[in-house]
Formats: sequence, C-alpha cells, structure tokens
Amino acid sequence: MSPSVGGGLALALGSAAALNWGFLTQHGAASALPPLSVRRPLRSLRLLFSNLRWLAGFVVGLAGWALYVGALALAPLSLVQATSAGGIGLLALLVERTTTATLSRREWAGVGVAVAGLALLGASLAGQSTSSRHGSATAVGIWVAASLAAAALAPGRLRGGAGFGIAAGVLYAAGDVATKAAVAGGLAVAFVAAVLACHGLAFVALQLGFQRGGALATAGVSTLFTNALPIAAGTVLFHEGLPGGALGGRSRRRCAVSRRRIIHRNARRHSRPEHW
Repeated sequence: MSPSVGGGLALALGSAAALNWGFLTQHGAASALPPLSVRRPLRSLRLLFSNLRWLAGFVVGLAGWALYVGALALAPLSLVQATSAGGIGLLALLVERTTTATLSRREWAGVGVAVAGLALLGASLAGQSTSSRHGSATAVGIWVAASLAAAALAPGRLRGGAGFGIAAGVLYAAGDVATKAAVAGGLAVAFVAAVLACHGLAFVALQLGFQRGGALATAGVSTLFTNALPIAAGTVLFHEGLPGGALGGRSRRRCAVSRRRIIHRNARRHSRPEHW
C-alpha cells in the first residue's frame, strides 16, 4: 500500500468518526424541535441553525466531509468507503452510551453484519490494484440521475425515519460519486453542481428523518447506503481493482512477468560494451 493510499484511508477513518458524531448530535437536537417542513424552508432552517447543539453537530459534520474529500483525492473511492464502514458501528456505540436508547440484539446483529460485510469487501479490494481511472462523464451523470429517482421513491415506500434515511444515503452516495469525478479536475469540475445538489437534498431528507425515527434507523441506514453504493460505483464507473479469482491471478502474473522481462532487457542493454 502506497503512502498516499494509507494517508487517504487515515483521513477516511477520521471522516467517519466526525460525520457519525455529527449525525447523532443533529438527531438529538432536531428530534426535539417543532416539526420541520419543506413548504416552509426558511422557518425550518432558522429553527435548525438557531439551535447551538444542532449547529455544533453540523459544523463537525462539515469537517468530516472535508476530510472525506481529502481521502478521495488520495485513495480509490471503493477503499475509502470500505474504510468508512466502521462509522456504522461507531454510531451504534454512541447511541448506546450517550443516549437513553437501548439497542436490541437484532439491531446489534444488523450493525455487525453491515460492518463485517463492508470490511471484508474492503479487505478483498485492498489486495487488488489501488489505482483508479477517470470515470465517464455520461456514466456518472446516469448514476446521479438514477440515484435522484430512487431517493424520491424511498420515503413513500417506507414509513418513518427509515425511508428518509435511505433517501439521504442514496443522495449522499451520489454526491460522493460526483465528488470523486470532480476531484479528477479538468472538465469534471462541472460535477461540483451535482455534488451540491445531492448533498443539499440529502441534508433535507436526513433532517426530516430525524424527526420521524431513531438515530440508527435514520443516520445508520443512511450511512450504510452511503458506504455501500460508492463501492459499487468505484468498480463500475472508475474501474478500481482487478477481478478476483483465477482471472485476477492470471492478470497479476502476466503483469509481473512483463515487468521482469522489461527489467531483464534493460539490464542486458546497459551491460553491453560501447563500440567506437
């Protein structure tokens, strides 16, 4: 693992801690506020930003997002998200230790399965190529559009905070995919608008969910989708990693053989005496 990738994964861990602490703090404050409404956005924003507890969680969350952007600039999207998966377990621990809520065995089992699954996926990706290519602008645009459509349907399919949590997670994931495209530079900077739109809509969905469900049912579900979907996007859109199994083994062996042949040929070339 290169120092650049290692630094990116360290930033991802810090980002996960800051984001999930921020989510829990925002949930505790938003759930005690008068009902928020999309039809009255200025009043809703005033209620949120005038609450110092919510504002502290929001600022820490922004810092976590800044760390996440730094992680994406150094490491592949799939590895960053797999590393961030530990945030779900951290959120569950914070809910259990800092609030009056008690998680059931079923909830802890769900958290364990989610963290273990994403961690195993990250371990498998870590043994593959840690390079990534610039994704197709068209493909990234289609991914973002499909995410917007899925997020619009989620609150109507599931009642309570879970539906809004899924919507927020899908939108945050789409924003993360657009962020990875944007940090590539060049014309990809146009995706900054998509990043702002997706994160803005996700923010609204998450705050509405906070008033309709518990922290784990909203922020936890949101974090799960935010981690899982970009891992798939990293493989599909940015071609991160090599295929596993026999095909991947053959590919890696061929690359190693090619490198040895080039080194040997160059060594022989430089060892020949010069003839004048």
